[in-house]
Amino acid sequence: MNEFCQGIHTSGGVITEKDGKHCTLRIRVPAGVLSVEKMRGLADVAEKYGQENVHLTTRQALEISHIHNSMLEEIEKDLALINAPIGSERDEVVNIVACPGTDRCKFANIDSISLAKKLDHKLFGKSMPVKMRISVSACPYACTSPVLNEVGITGVVTPLRTPGLCTGCGSCTEYCKEEAIKVRQGIAEVDHDVCIRCGVCIESCPFDLISASERGYLITVGGKRGRHPKIGRELVEVNTEDEVVDIVDRLVYYVYRRAWSGRLLCDQLDDIQFDEFKQEILSGV
Repeated sequence: MNEFCQGIHTSGGVITEKDGKHCTLRIRVPAGVLSVEKMRGLADVAEKYGQENVHLTTRQALEISHIHNSMLEEIEKDLALINAPIGSERDEVVNIVACPGTDRCKFANIDSISLAKKLDHKLFGKSMPVKMRISVSACPYACTSPVLNEVGITGVVTPLRTPGLCTGCGSCTEYCKEEAIKVRQGIAEVDHDVCIRCGVCIESCPFDLISASERGYLITVGGKRGRHPKIGRELVEVNTEDEVVDIVDRLVYYVYRRAWSGRLLCDQLDDIQFDEFKQEILSGV
């Protein structure tokens, strides 16, 4: 469906300002990636409508503010010419955010941008009974706060020491912020009950004697920011991007059918029986 065909007035990305006469237009930026060409186009549009600044939101969207409501149809046409679709703000699947991932972050365990774009292509803008925020973080440093979103995906690895070759130099113990590694009798040992599977020890080993025995995507559900934040509950860990997309698609469909308006998802998980919810989402996985 053409993202502009329903008219700009119906878009959740059009936010009425305090005076009731002007609007802020939220432009979606999937995974926080914006081409230089589109940046130029958006700058031209903002200047055309008298704006010297744009606002970058916490959810990696871009806002053009103070647009008089009589100008909405005109600016809609200008945005369509540069393929800059309006974002979401209502009870929908809103802009999906991601950290830089393996493209450029030394701590990354997964390609977060690729995954976020796949999720965006499949799910963005779906009408829901509750707002659905999806966040992807390439490692447990969690720069995009995945556990504080309705759906969070975190890239994790399980460290494996190469048997018989560890020198016990202690580099990994120095870099492990969780103090999950101890050197005993010249051998580095990982306490997997303490380890958060961030993978920093793998990168820190000067002799490349620690590798990733498992690499996965941890999916959480039911997180919340705001006045009373809540940590999302662990749903499942899977091994591929396609599995993540499948699970999140099922999750979104379940919430669409079972949740109701007026309360955030985190406040409904017990009422919609989380254990049954989890079982249905994971059936056949």
